[in-house]
Amino acid sequence: MNRPRCISVMPREKLIQFGALGWLLLLGGMALAGPYGVLAWGENLSLLEKRQEQIKELKQERVRLQNLVTLLDPHHVDPDLSTELLRRDLNVAHPDEYILDLPER
Repeated sequence: MNRPRCISVMPREKLIQFGALGWLLLLGGMALAGPYGVLAWGENLSLLEKRQEQIKELKQERVRLQNLVTLLDPHHVDPDLSTELLRRDLNVAHPDEYILDLPER
């Protein structure tokens, strides 16, 4: 009577062992090739550098736009800038006039 019980326990233990082994292999594979694994580390670093460059460019653009906002303050507008913007945007320059565009930085 003990013998059939021992035989029925063995496949169950093996099934648990194979399940645990499968789980460990899955975790190992994810640690190696998953989205946050070792192989993706270099790609994540290059993406981080690219994002930092974009942030730097956006900060420079923000400073430039803040300067324009300051010059176009409704209480004290820079006359040269307002004339330049009006002539450029409304296209009201005389044929013999030259309009210098704002430099893009």
